[in-house]
Amino acid sequence: MTGLSGLKLWARGVKRDALALWIAARDSRTPMLAKVLALAVAAYAFSPIDLIPDFIPVIGYLDDLILVPLGIMLVIRLIDPVLMAEFRAKATAADRPISRTTAVVFVLIWLACAIGLLRWLWC
Repeated sequence: MTGLSGLKLWARGVKRDALALWIAARDSRTPMLAKVLALAVAAYAFSPIDLIPDFIPVIGYLDDLILVPLGIMLVIRLIDPVLMAEFRAKATAADRPISRTTAVVFVLIWLACAIGLLRWLWC
């Protein structure tokens, strides 16, 4: 597969794996380190707010195109392949979660940065 169809297939795989990590984070058979990282990566992937907003030219999409897939690859290496296959199968049949908690965290980070910038400019 090449071109647009290959890109769509890759994007579907990333979405499926992010959901599989969400499932893995809540499964008792997942090792603790993998659980924590899976929760962080999945929550970020499904958050309606990005660390780098998409409206910023070029770098706004870096998190979606680079950071999320790299995080997914890292966590997948920490999970047993048999378990990961099970989580992927469940993810294929499940609905996408929305992480409002992560959205709140990123709003707070942006507010803290804005306040810090204003204080720096003020002095």
